[in-house]
Amino acid sequence: MAKSITILDPEYRKWVLELKERYRRSQIKAATKVNQEMIQYYWDLGRDIVEMHVEDRWGEKVIRTLAADLKREMSDATGLSRSNLYYTKRFYLLYSKEIQKLKKSVWEHSPQSDEIVQQVAGQLQKIPDTQIVQQAVGQFMNAIYSVPWGHHIHLIDKFEEMPEKAMFYIRKTIEESWSRSVMDHFIDSDLYAREGKALTNFSRTLPAVTGDLAQELTKDPYSFAFTGITGKYNERLLKDALLANITKFLIELGTGFAYVGKEYRLKIGETENYIDLLFYNLNLSCYVVVEVKIGKLAFADAGQLGGYVVACNHLLRKEGRDNPTIGLLICKEKDRVVAQYALEASNQPLGISEYDLAKLYPEKIEGMIPTIEELEANLENPQIEAKKDDEQNETE
Repeated sequence: MAKSITILDPEYRKWVLELKERYRRSQIKAATKVNQEMIQYYWDLGRDIVEMHVEDRWGEKVIRTLAADLKREMSDATGLSRSNLYYTKRFYLLYSKEIQKLKKSVWEHSPQSDEIVQQVAGQLQKIPDTQIVQQAVGQFMNAIYSVPWGHHIHLIDKFEEMPEKAMFYIRKTIEESWSRSVMDHFIDSDLYAREGKALTNFSRTLPAVTGDLAQELTKDPYSFAFTGITGKYNERLLKDALLANITKFLIELGTGFAYVGKEYRLKIGETENYIDLLFYNLNLSCYVVVEVKIGKLAFADAGQLGGYVVACNHLLRKEGRDNPTIGLLICKEKDRVVAQYALEASNQPLGISEYDLAKLYPEKIEGMIPTIEELEANLENPQIEAKKDDEQNETE
């Protein structure tokens, strides 16, 4: 039996990780493609329930009857339970108003004429405004159809009155091939409020497109609740806990991050220096130096990080393959003015964020816990009742 050969070349390892990521994405995309037609069926079904006013025409219990009739007509069909039919209605209601807002926005930003000039296939062509609207709506619907139904059910339950938040997580699911559990993790940690919020100087130190992408990859604060640290700790304990949970750490950092090393040794002149954590981002094609500080941000921290970024550019970065190195300082606490000055003082692309060891919850708590009156009202809500007899309906 042939022995396996271990190749230590970092470039080979990076390629293997990239192939793994590509394969994972292809699997998810293939499964998503299979489900797209069913998602569209659910959309059309929800639209029928709403626009045909079926509950007004045939009574509040019509959905129960419809589920039973569909089951009888299509005994091998799945996903047509009473509760799922209510979900199709809520699905349509959640996004139909957003589509109307999208149409209005496109019309308002289009010229007052009936046509708009766009570059198509390398040539400037006139396209009717109506076609621009159709294209925008088509892109919107394609995004909705590309997400599995199980994801949609969770989004409906979480953001029934907040379609803009639901669309944020739909876009992220498509871009980063999130599983349902990963999506739920980022919903629970309120990624919507955290993404792209780090203080950075990327707009000044990176090309526009690269700077925008790098900014989107940042968060503030980073959620380190997965480390399980609740008592006293030092930097070494925190870093060890981060690496002991490296998969969760990489998920929190974002798509495309590959771990290179901890206490990564760099010999600068005659001095040996050690980077806290070194990563490579496949989307940005650059090294990312991460320094973790358990105290409050100081000017010296940013200066040290900037020095490490320069050193990586000289010692690790390969011209023609790697983009300029980026530095990310994650501290327990920062003064925004100090952070702004520190970033302004550096010509290297740096970002500054905080971290939180506790589970992150939305700031607005009031109104999230139902009152007694709301609970009593829900007892008569057919959508709530639908969940109770879902299993019974499936077996009928």
